[in-house]
Amino acid sequence: MKKLFVLILMAITTVVFAQNEINLQQGNFDFLKDQTEVNVQLKFENAVYQEKNLTEAQYIENRKLDITNKKSEAVWKNWIYQWDRFKETEYLQYFFKGINAKSKKVTFRNDVKAKYTLIIDAKWIYAGWYGGMIGSQEGKLTADLTFVETDNPSNVIMKLHAEKIQGKQMNKDFSWEYGRIAATYEVLGKKLGKEIKNTLK
Repeated sequence: MKKLFVLILMAITTVVFAQNEINLQQGNFDFLKDQTEVNVQLKFENAVYQEKNLTEAQYIENRKLDITNKKSEAVWKNWIYQWDRFKETEYLQYFFKGINAKSKKVTFRNDVKAKYTLIIDAKWIYAGWYGGMIGSQEGKLTADLTFVETDNPSNVIMKLHAEKIQGKQMNKDFSWEYGRIAATYEVLGKKLGKEIKNTLK
């Protein structure tokens, strides 16, 4: 019975570990050794949301009904404005905050003329929930990370897969979905930056 318990515990630990890490699929970080900057692009075209794998349009429609019924039209208008703003700029800024604090030798930015570009293609986004004093559930992000040659994007240099990266309650917008999703990008950046720093010592 004791052995069975240990085996079950090991299986659970393995699953949890695998769900919050970045896995190498192709290549290595050697190409970054002589680089000082990397361009970054975010993609959301292939993303589904929540446990039901909703499209973004379905997710937004659900939130519109919920917010307008429980709060007001004004709150909804601000929500959709912030949702679009975070997708366009803030998720990227949170990612930069995380990765540039860790990677040290290589700076990640957007719209720079760098030899290589990192494409972060979101596959699954879980927005979590906010319960105030009763507790909250952090967001999670699954994404493909692909380093390509900027002038020849078909030339893939390195591929990684981030599986259910869990955000942390660390920003002022955490009570809203976009704040919790932003936290997942920051944690993703920290994890990737740490890997790069350890490799490029």
